[in-house]
Amino acid sequence: MSRPRPAVVRPQRLAFAIAALLPFGTAFAQDAATTTAEKEAATLDTVEVTAQRKVENIQDVPVSISSVSAEKLDVLGSGGNDVRFLSGRVPSLNIESSYGRAFPRFYIRGLGNTDFDLNASQPVSLIYDEVVQESPLLKGFPVFDLERIEVLRGPQGTLFGRNTPAGVVKFESAKPTRELSGYAQLAYGTDNMWNFEGAVGGPLSARWSARVSALYQRKDDWVTNTYAAGTSDGFEGYDESAARVQFLYEGEAFEGLFNLHKRHLNGTARLFRANIIDPGSNNFVPGFDKDEVSVDGQNFSWLDTWGGSARLRWDFGDLSLYSITGYETAESLNRGDIDGGYGAVFLPDSGPGVIPFASESADGLPDHKQITQEFRLESDYAGKFNWQAGVFYFKEDITIDSFNYDSLAPGNPRAGHAVQEQENTAWAAFASGEYDVTEQLKLRGGVRYTQDKKDFSASVLEAAPFGAPVGGPYRVSTDVNDVSWDLSAVYALNDDVNFYGRVAKGFRAPSVQGRLLFAAPTAPNGGVSTADSEEVISYEIGVKADLWDKRARLGFNVFRYNVDNQQIIAVGGGSNIATLLNADKSVGQGFELDLEAYLTDSLLVTLGSSYNDTEIKDANLTVPGCGGGCTVTDPLTPTGYAIDGNPLPQAPKWVHNLTARYGIGMGEGAELYIYTDWAYRSEVNFFLYESLEFRGKSSLEGGLRIGYAWNYGDYEVALFGRNITDQTRIVGGIDFNNLTGFINEPRTVGVEFSAKF
Repeated sequence: MSRPRPAVVRPQRLAFAIAALLPFGTAFAQDAATTTAEKEAATLDTVEVTAQRKVENIQDVPVSISSVSAEKLDVLGSGGNDVRFLSGRVPSLNIESSYGRAFPRFYIRGLGNTDFDLNASQPVSLIYDEVVQESPLLKGFPVFDLERIEVLRGPQGTLFGRNTPAGVVKFESAKPTRELSGYAQLAYGTDNMWNFEGAVGGPLSARWSARVSALYQRKDDWVTNTYAAGTSDGFEGYDESAARVQFLYEGEAFEGLFNLHKRHLNGTARLFRANIIDPGSNNFVPGFDKDEVSVDGQNFSWLDTWGGSARLRWDFGDLSLYSITGYETAESLNRGDIDGGYGAVFLPDSGPGVIPFASESADGLPDHKQITQEFRLESDYAGKFNWQAGVFYFKEDITIDSFNYDSLAPGNPRAGHAVQEQENTAWAAFASGEYDVTEQLKLRGGVRYTQDKKDFSASVLEAAPFGAPVGGPYRVSTDVNDVSWDLSAVYALNDDVNFYGRVAKGFRAPSVQGRLLFAAPTAPNGGVSTADSEEVISYEIGVKADLWDKRARLGFNVFRYNVDNQQIIAVGGGSNIATLLNADKSVGQGFELDLEAYLTDSLLVTLGSSYNDTEIKDANLTVPGCGGGCTVTDPLTPTGYAIDGNPLPQAPKWVHNLTARYGIGMGEGAELYIYTDWAYRSEVNFFLYESLEFRGKSSLEGGLRIGYAWNYGDYEVALFGRNITDQTRIVGGIDFNNLTGFINEPRTVGVEFSAKF
């Protein structure tokens, strides 16, 4: 993989970073004397992004964006971690999962979805090589052989196709080129961790090029099951592989990029641990040992996905026509011991702690397919006005199996089965334009009309104990339309400083939830719940600047958003069900900072920071509390706990990240370097209600990499560590039974060798 030399600010100049946000600060920087040494100093390369569906300098785009480079991705992913390693690595981004590697949940500016059902929709859209990945199981495709990742904060509903009221996380794979090139990377680490990735590509003929990329990751179980009669001896291991092949055709006035990709995951599901939270606090219970559990249920996770896309472009001079066709499919089964222990209180032996009743369940996706098609026409006039317009089509068919098992019977037999089926069809028409009012002022705006239709049915085929009887199908249909839009302005104070303002409206279509096995027998429509569509309006103003002769780059913005009819979900409670709700309103406000600078010619530092203050505003909205053991601090009403005024779940107020890279020349073409990275997030609520126990402590995780590169970077060997302080935190909970939680990844250390050609 090509690793661009990371870019680094002189200490005395760092003090003027905030001053540079103001006109007089900029003038000061412009008027400062520049020495010959400074002119020859290391400078930052221009960062190009496709946030507006065309290649632009990130400093010119009126959106709050962070771009993660290929080198940074190499460092963050060196321990074999999945896409969750991006959490907290850019401002306002949080990622968590109760499924482990299979089902990441993304949050931007506090907006996300804690729903664990395979039919959950998320307000953060993940776009991989211009194709939306709608199913939660598609969003965890491994991170390898990428050019960059872009995180776009705020509604992006004009130019992107599905559910973007919170923002977009955009992945761009390394493309085929006309030069034969490639790389190989092999790492070995803690718990027999192996991590291999590589790619090779080049020309096939005068018009065709290709690139093949592959990834293989594995790790042994690092948690021991101390329950002698358990069905498994250990947990938390995995075996994962993925591959991508691309073919590029370059003609005189036509270009086609064709992509096939596949993923296979075999491992253990998220490991739930019974009664690990000390009642009345969010501390671990005394004597907690992260390396041991005692469970009687089965635990496994397997997932297969594959897909393909065709990205075509016809050049007509001043106009270009784009066609993007995508197909994705997934098949999975994920099974876990939900009660987190063994036995039950009515048996002679159970634990750890109180196990009111046994619970073991699984969710599977036996049938899934997604088809997307976009046609887009884009102008490239020499004048002041340019535009793009197009149409988009989306179709998804899914079938979801939900199973319950009897952990107390020999062989853990099945004891309940429900099925959900949904067909979702949507289409949209959109247009966007930009106008250069003057050489300094540029206006942009866009509009999108969306029609979204869902046909859903759910049935209980085999009743679970204490749950809903056999019944169904219970049917729900939704059919809505909406208009999203955005308006923005960029004012260039000079060649290095841009101020911008943006207002945008986003939309998320209705969601349907049919997790029926534990629904009450009298539940309306069998327990199927629906959340109506939500709308968000976001406002932000900011500045983007290249500072100190391009030795530093700054992005800063403040924002506020209002969500009407926000879709939320009451997860868990007295039974293992999930109920969709709409909050009358929620609000969020804060700021985001991205800073990258050369402190010296050898030291590159990046700093990201964000503040997100979120609040649910609905005086009449109540939710159930936990099933047992926790201390809810919200007011109790006859219908449940009032959550008016609570922050959104999994929405930390503060996110900070810092990286530093220091290089030491070791002769011609050789370098010794040290790279460290740190990510902090403040406390988070796990659920809609507030309690003393289900509130995650603040977290600070760091990484370290010491490497030696030679032959001008063609070869490299490195020692690395992830979570080097071995911090242990409870990062999520199961609230329907006892004080069950799950924890973060442990420390990993290892060695890596890479070569490129």
